[in-house]
Amino acid sequence: MKITFLFFFFLGFRHQINLVLPHSPKYHRHSHAVSISNSFCPPCFSQLRTPPRLLKVFAGRDMMLGWSASCICTTSMIVSIVFAVSLYCCCCSPGLLALAQRTHPSEVSALHAIAINLIDTNNVLENWRKGDPCIKNWTGVLCFDAFGADGYFHVRVLLLMNKNLSGTLAPQLGQLSQLHILNFMWNHLTGSIPKEIGNIASLRLLLLNGNKLSGSLPDELGYLSNLDRFQIDENQLSGSIPKSFSNLHRIKHIHFNNNSLSGQIPPELSNLTTVVHLLLDNNHLSGYLPSEFSTFPQLSILQLDNNNFSGAEIPAAYGNLSNLVKLSLRNCSLEGPIPDLSWIKI
Repeated sequence: MKITFLFFFFLGFRHQINLVLPHSPKYHRHSHAVSISNSFCPPCFSQLRTPPRLLKVFAGRDMMLGWSASCICTTSMIVSIVFAVSLYCCCCSPGLLALAQRTHPSEVSALHAIAINLIDTNNVLENWRKGDPCIKNWTGVLCFDAFGADGYFHVRVLLLMNKNLSGTLAPQLGQLSQLHILNFMWNHLTGSIPKEIGNIASLRLLLLNGNKLSGSLPDELGYLSNLDRFQIDENQLSGSIPKSFSNLHRIKHIHFNNNSLSGQIPPELSNLTTVVHLLLDNNHLSGYLPSEFSTFPQLSILQLDNNNFSGAEIPAAYGNLSNLVKLSLRNCSLEGPIPDLSWIKI
């Protein structure tokens, strides 16, 4: 495509020169000044001349070409100049590169890898096979037509919920470096959650609930410092809740319910001062109920029912959760007195 463009560009440039400079030998025996306007100068020529002057061609015995009186070239060099400048425009200019491919190449390859790992029985991703993701509006891919500092579009949202997709999540998801929303809710995905998702520092919503994902939760997901909502409920995830999740300082919604998570609830999660919903019910969690959770200033829903807190007590400090509207502790094998929670609107 680039070679074709260069060929026709050169023909057009030569045609314009021929129009400006007559072929008559008599004409060339005299000196004439001719202005070449911006109408046929390539965009990158503006970098080589002093705006807003016009490029002046002086036709004399030696057919000299003058550039703002600072650069003189013979006509034998015109072809070289045109070729070099055109090559720069097509191959080096981010703006013109964007005309051919607007989405960042690493993100395009990531999307292709994601599609390969998925089984798309309804062919909802059929348009992922051709064109540019951000220009051709690939299903579920949103870029919002905003160039990044590198001159490319970037995928901001991947919205593939309830598409009857099966297969696995590709590690290449981590290459979508400027993603804000990753939504695969209510599909039939299996396998584990790729640790590479932890590389997406810009991620705000991670929505993987309603699948058949298994394995443990990667520690790397604790690096998602901008995450607002973390939903992995209704899966088959196992293992403990990583302590690294205490670094999710902007998290508001933690929905880990209806899995097979086990072990002690990390008391370090009390560092999450922005959390509003903490749903850990219907797992295999054990140990004690962290009294540190009483310091959650915005917590409104705490669901811990159907776990194995055998012999544990309900911390009296839970009575200090002034914003709490729902506390669910059913079938947890708890013992001891019940704190005064009469003020909670159940």
